[in-house]
Amino acid sequence: MTAVTTTDGRGAAGAPVRALTVLYDAECVLCTHLRGWLARRPQLVPLELLPAGSAAARARFPGLDHVATLEEVTVVGDSGQVYRGSRAWIVILWALREHRPLAHKLATPAGAGLARGAVLAAAKWREAQGRGQRQDGRWGGQVYQRADGWSYHPRTGWSYSPPSCAGAAPASR
Repeated sequence: MTAVTTTDGRGAAGAPVRALTVLYDAECVLCTHLRGWLARRPQLVPLELLPAGSAAARARFPGLDHVATLEEVTVVGDSGQVYRGSRAWIVILWALREHRPLAHKLATPAGAGLARGAVLAAAKWREAQGRGQRQDGRWGGQVYQRADGWSYHPRTGWSYSPPSCAGAAPASR
């Protein structure tokens, strides 16, 4: 279990970062795509990719607001540092061999605005997707969801297995 602190408190900001846990929304198409992309990148600092709000995430980081981790990317350092939003993306890029120079540029005052804009654009896209559900609760056709029978496998992509209804009459055509 890791104690969770923010980078603002108790000296966590000065602690060296030897590993990072990236909490991502496993029900979001963009997030799962980026998860796969991150897993394929050469890493200077190891990244563990963990579904946000999962039982594993809740057990590992009990002091974290897990509802918030589903709304915006959250990264937890091995010393308990917590990064959210554009800061999380900067630290993720910093962990990647080929993107560390970009992370240093985005960490400057001039680059921070660009990083913030990119995160806001991604959030706007996610909001527009509605995570697959329309306001009336019916399928919106934009995002595959596990509850609807879809599952994602990094090697094979999305697959569909209809939810079973015990005792239901066979469907007629």
